[in-house]
Amino acid sequence: MLSMGAYGTWPSPIDAALAASHDGRPEYVGVVGDEVWWTEPRPTEAGRRALVRRRADGTEESPLAAPWNVRSRVIEYGGVPWAGATRPDGGPLVVFVHFPDQRLYAYEPDGGGEPRPLTPVSATGGGLRWADPLLLLDRGEVWCVLEEFTGEAPTDVRRVIAAVPLDGSAAEDRTAVRELSDDRHRFVTGPRLSPDGRRAAWIAWDHPRMPWDGTVVILGDVPESGPFTDVRAVVGDTDESVAQVDWAPDGSLLFVSDISGWWEVQRIRPEALEQAIGQDRAPGVIPSTSLCPGRGEEFGGPLWKIGLQWFHPMDNGLIAVIHGKGSTALGVLDPATGEVVDAAGPWTEWAATLAVQGDRVIGVAASPRSAYEIVELDTGTGHARVIGAAHRDPVDPAYYPEPRIRTFSGPDNREIHAHIYPPHSPDHSAPHKELPPYVVWAHGGPTSHAPLVLDLEIAYFTSRGIGVAEVNYGGSTGYGRAYRDRLREQWGVVDVEDCAAVASALAAEGTADPSRLAVRGGSAGGWTTAASLTSTDVYACGTISYPILDLLGWATDETHDFESQYLESLVGPLAEVPGRYRDRSPLHHADRVSAPFLLLQGLDDVICPPAQCERFLERMAGRGVPHAYLAFEGEGHGFRRADTMVRALEAELSLYAQTFGIDRTDIPRLEFRG
Repeated sequence: MLSMGAYGTWPSPIDAALAASHDGRPEYVGVVGDEVWWTEPRPTEAGRRALVRRRADGTEESPLAAPWNVRSRVIEYGGVPWAGATRPDGGPLVVFVHFPDQRLYAYEPDGGGEPRPLTPVSATGGGLRWADPLLLLDRGEVWCVLEEFTGEAPTDVRRVIAAVPLDGSAAEDRTAVRELSDDRHRFVTGPRLSPDGRRAAWIAWDHPRMPWDGTVVILGDVPESGPFTDVRAVVGDTDESVAQVDWAPDGSLLFVSDISGWWEVQRIRPEALEQAIGQDRAPGVIPSTSLCPGRGEEFGGPLWKIGLQWFHPMDNGLIAVIHGKGSTALGVLDPATGEVVDAAGPWTEWAATLAVQGDRVIGVAASPRSAYEIVELDTGTGHARVIGAAHRDPVDPAYYPEPRIRTFSGPDNREIHAHIYPPHSPDHSAPHKELPPYVVWAHGGPTSHAPLVLDLEIAYFTSRGIGVAEVNYGGSTGYGRAYRDRLREQWGVVDVEDCAAVASALAAEGTADPSRLAVRGGSAGGWTTAASLTSTDVYACGTISYPILDLLGWATDETHDFESQYLESLVGPLAEVPGRYRDRSPLHHADRVSAPFLLLQGLDDVICPPAQCERFLERMAGRGVPHAYLAFEGEGHGFRRADTMVRALEAELSLYAQTFGIDRTDIPRLEFRG
């Protein structure tokens, strides 16, 4: 029999410690011989990333114990941090980036020794960083993206493709690192080597564009020694985003381009490529063919990390693809017919990482009832199964929320996509006619999206009687370029309006209590939250995490190089619309904030630095608006440590409890200042 209790007061077995211990997901899957490897979060081990090995017999192990932390800091968001291959003697060799010193290490897990450094440490600025490695045992090298700081400023940086010898000779000598590309482009991805070894392909772009705005595919000939030769752009433009490039077994160049308005897999056949190179044709002139035209789906995504993969060529000529609109599926694309056959299973979201082992495809997937796990698709039988990091319910799944996929109408009758998670408990209900409180979640990015997957942070609230609405506001990915471009020069307007439209619609239809609405978000979502509290009266309170609060400061010298000119497209050219930067910044409208708020910040954050929070708090001082500020040592952009996440989650619940008049004595009471 259901127990009666007001929304927000329900007891739940999903506490903050449980939610924190399950935060994060496996990433960067790869194969080494007949083994599958990937990285995995360890929130209870100071938030490190472990390297996990699945042997051929199905057993899992983490061969590198703490404090080894396999994670790259290239462009601060990182990228693929490891690669592996089978040595001539049959044993595995793995190279990886260690987060604390950002050096590249070589490791033979069956050799009994410790990892040995392959690259030196630099004392200049952010030092030397590495990502997206390609391990070439026949050359005795590993090719990577090298990010090298040339000064103390975050924008004093250059990026090239470089070859690092596996013999360790570069560990103390920077000159032993051989640069394969020059630094004519600000940003590059790691190289992909053609089947005959003659050419390398990679992606490049420059400020002020972000990779989802415009990129180019670069080809270079691979000589016996020295840098790439005959380097040229062959695909892409300032208004065409190529998110991934690779080679088919027959020598065709494959790439994901949004030239049609959707990221689609394109192909340039070998003969067309050779003819174009011989005639020195410009990008866009080389004939290419979409292998999946007219589907109205994305076969790619935003390149927030170096080396993300949405497709993987197979030896039999088929192509493994991740695709969809809103949610995603793993499929096998036949380039001869354009047919895509999807893997059967419950999964609604596939991470942008793939590996191929013969006729098997390995990916990372989740669903509304399961967290991210390693899934293998046998393309011969069509059977998919979980092979690693298997989801195990830490509580009765009856406490999980049941999401509803909704499309709302916003200003100008525009569509707004959202996932609605009503309050849900198997043993509690609310009094008749009581409406529940709801929290609108604004995702980060903002060029990103909220996936439809099990998230115990969401369940933490819904199982207590507080609803959650995840809004994929205009600018989100997964719905085509036109939807993505809605946010161009409209950041702080469209995102705020769309979130408010969803909240208001839920209240108007009787789903949510209009007096008990909250908004929360981190990073760009923190910006949307703060902007919402300064420009709307929809919300009773908000949780702002590691936010952008001052556009002018962020556009000048208060962020990292990768996003240092992001606002040129999100807000507008600073030189042309400087007033817009002030007008939209929450910092300059702190006097408009009347709702209580919680501000969460990592003190080691170089992307959204704590200085912005401190300036904002100075302007809030003495205004009588209840607020709290929690700053965490050892945390950067996004929280990774279990104790941090526990404190943050309990503080957020306390904010809602106090604001909404909910009696909860099972969490520490958040102390406000005014």
